[in-house]
Amino acid sequence: MNRKVLIIDDEQDQCLLLSRLLMRRNFDVDSAYSLSEGMQKLAEGHPDILFLDDNLPDGLGWSKAHAIQMAYPSLLITLISAHEASVFAVTGNGTGFAQLEKPISMQKLKQFIGQ
Repeated sequence: MNRKVLIIDDEQDQCLLLSRLLMRRNFDVDSAYSLSEGMQKLAEGHPDILFLDDNLPDGLGWSKAHAIQMAYPSLLITLISAHEASVFAVTGNGTGFAQLEKPISMQKLKQFIGQ
């Protein structure tokens, strides 16, 4: 069974590009263009990997990362941003979120997904 990916990003071109890159690597990919739509798809689809943008039309995605991690402990969360990103943003319990800077290159994506 293919691993599932959810992309929450209001930039539809970014979602399309990332989706195509991941689908070529046999991932099942779904996208949401707002935080509320993304949270609904997260609950319904139970993905293995989440790409989460921060600045969304209805809220700040990264502000939900800790709650998402608590609700879905096995979910691999990657924070995506057009701003320079550090390698990890460490949370209070010692776990980290990977961060990728937009535009996301194929090389960075391969390193992240381990393919």
